[in-house]
Amino acid sequence: MNVLDAIRTRRSVRSYAAKPIPAAVMEQMRQALRLAPSACNIQPWHFIFVADAALRREVARAANGQMWMAEAPVIVVGCGFPEQAYKRMGGYGNSVDLDVAIALDHLTLAAVAEGLGTCWIGAFDEAKVKGLLGVPKPVKVVAMTPLGYPSSADLNHPVEHGQRKAEAEVFSVDLYGNPGPGGPT
Repeated sequence: MNVLDAIRTRRSVRSYAAKPIPAAVMEQMRQALRLAPSACNIQPWHFIFVADAALRREVARAANGQMWMAEAPVIVVGCGFPEQAYKRMGGYGNSVDLDVAIALDHLTLAAVAEGLGTCWIGAFDEAKVKGLLGVPKPVKVVAMTPLGYPSSADLNHPVEHGQRKAEAEVFSVDLYGNPGPGGPT
């Protein structure tokens, strides 16, 4: 599967089959995270693969009770090191959230290519997640995703990308708001 096909096919999966992920596929998922780019290649991240069923249920409870997450055989928790991250993104910001998000996005696309499903989780109680997983105080839990094979019920749902904005609303040429001759290319 090429990258654009993975982008078109990727969707939020909220129902998972009780099927383990083979070790070779998990290794590919780890590599997708590890090889992702980061600002100045600092790689200010750490990823926790929550595989224990009871712990997955606790993490799901800490994610605003999204218990369907615990169906997946793994929940990947993306953590970042704000103090290590690049400090001048755009001249003022810290890169940690973007760096971890890019790595998790690489994971979501690699997962699609292997027939796995994911769902970006940003709704969670960070203090509870940190307590459950022993995450040190200076480390930030940025986001997480379940990782597993979609259930047959989920496979029956078509890929829904929602209403996409018109190209003129999201692209400019040379200057902000300039559609350019004939619109964006």
